[in-house]
Amino acid sequence: MSIQDRLNALGITLPPVAAPAASYLPFTRTGNLVFLSGHIAKKDGKVWAGQLGKTMLTADGQQAARAIAIDLLGTLQVAAGGLDKVVRIVKVVSLVNSSADFTEHHLVTNGCSELLVDVLGESGRHARSAFGVAQIPLGACVEIELIAEVA
Repeated sequence: MSIQDRLNALGITLPPVAAPAASYLPFTRTGNLVFLSGHIAKKDGKVWAGQLGKTMLTADGQQAARAIAIDLLGTLQVAAGGLDKVVRIVKVVSLVNSSADFTEHHLVTNGCSELLVDVLGESGRHARSAFGVAQIPLGACVEIELIAEVA
């Protein structure tokens, strides 16, 4: 099954690359590596604000991380010249806006990690880090960046 077939089966249409909200690039490439800047969670086109463990449940955070994965794939498609040129996702770094006693950052991040595998297959498996942070720009609940190897 092709990547586009997987996206279609999941009912996913990839968005265009979002314009940066500050002084940075949405992605940079050096050699065969593409570095995608952090993407914040959005719901219905607006910042998905909230704090895990305080105003949001883990399942909500997983959905936010899944939404970010879709945005990341849209950016990666442009950065790589097509998702078929992605050799593998190398690393995912996830920042979870959370209360001091919240301990399920890894489960929130699974929303992103699992979608990357669903779409890219084994090439979507990656190393990762998931951190709890006191705040994320614009009050977003989750921010995720990734590094990919491309052909």
